[in-house]
Amino acid sequence: MTRSLPVLTVLGLIVAIWYAGAVLMNMAWTLDQAARSGQDLTFGQIVADTMTQRRPLLPPPHQVAQALWDGVAGEAVTSKRSLVYHALITVEATLSGFVLGIVVGIALAVAIVYSRVFDASVMPWAVISQTIPIVALAPMIVVLSNSLGLGERLGLDNRLVSKTIIAAYLSFFPVLVGMVKGLRSPDAMQTDLLATWNATGWQSFVKLRLPASMPYFFASLKVAIAAALVGAIVGELPTGAVEGLGARMLVASQFGQPLLMWASLFMAAIVAGLLILAVGGIERAANRRMGVRA
Repeated sequence: MTRSLPVLTVLGLIVAIWYAGAVLMNMAWTLDQAARSGQDLTFGQIVADTMTQRRPLLPPPHQVAQALWDGVAGEAVTSKRSLVYHALITVEATLSGFVLGIVVGIALAVAIVYSRVFDASVMPWAVISQTIPIVALAPMIVVLSNSLGLGERLGLDNRLVSKTIIAAYLSFFPVLVGMVKGLRSPDAMQTDLLATWNATGWQSFVKLRLPASMPYFFASLKVAIAAALVGAIVGELPTGAVEGLGARMLVASQFGQPLLMWASLFMAAIVAGLLILAVGGIERAANRRMGVRA
């Protein structure tokens, strides 16, 4: 209880501010409708109306929670109205991009650590690549992947390939930075000790550098999986996708459905939390395998 009290206090404060903001932002519509009908509303009536509008500027928490519940439990998982169905579509692209980002990040990190040429040439460009807004880059990736026919060559859907590349683009950088830091974390005494034992470069990598990089690696994975989810959602916007959480957000924006928009946003946050928890579970399993106590 002592540990949860600060969290609950902050949560309660956020909810209170949210409700206050909903009243302030939604009351203009209520007052306008009252003026049109020649009614004088009390403050209580104004507050009550701002809590039940069909298309509020800022939906109150209970309306968002109801919309989220309807999207998750109120529809069959196979229904295209189900947020679970759309979340699974987004997770597919997220995981494929996440795996690709891990492969690229680790490969570049090893090359940078063991080659001064790569360190001087690749690392600055990797940093610069993250300064390009993904919203501007995503349409370019979609056009290039479609023109090259990557989907047909790989036997996959073109939209999935585009989303995978965008998710990998955002997720490789945390892995790259974390692995470079981790592979360089052994100090000079440890490397010198292996040198006195005539350890080869491969033995030094497997026995020292790779185990030492694991804490940095898993810390970067938690950032990378969240970035991959963002990339998958953003990648659904310019591809004309009709499925996925990004597509649901786009539809809600185009047709003026703020409750659906907020429910999709919270569904994305829940998915991100579950993915991070999954990475944490893999980390604990790896630590037990390596004999490391948390």
